[in-house]
Amino acid sequence: MKRAEQQLKHFNFLTSEINSLYHEAALRFGLSDSAMMVLYAVCDHEGSCLLHEIGRLSGTSKQTVHSAVRRLEEEGYVWLDAYDGRKKVVRLTERGEELMGRTALRLIRIEEEIWDSWTQEECELYLRLTQRYLDSFRTRVAGISRQEKD
Repeated sequence: MKRAEQQLKHFNFLTSEINSLYHEAALRFGLSDSAMMVLYAVCDHEGSCLLHEIGRLSGTSKQTVHSAVRRLEEEGYVWLDAYDGRKKVVRLTERGEELMGRTALRLIRIEEEIWDSWTQEECELYLRLTQRYLDSFRTRVAGISRQEKD
């Protein structure tokens, strides 16, 4: 097995394990993955986030985001506010802020503790290499045509 192939398998394994831990956290909080993702995005944006931005940030389909927001709205955790014409902003209710504090904010604090345990150089290297990988991958995916089979 080539070095790159071996390392890519390890990278994919690590990415899957991290995603599994976010799923496990959502379950421990009694939330679906999509509800957790909405709360995380709103928390990360200090209490309100454009509806379309939640999908873009999470890579989740528009339909999944809308369903999660609708459920959270029915449960009294969020409400939708009109913004700039047809756009909608997801805002937390008081109950939603309490839920966010018990769930998404706790995850963000865990993440911050991990980052704070790394040196500045480690953080910068990780971010620089991740950005480089993302940029390269984005360029190559943009070059894929629908007709290509290989």
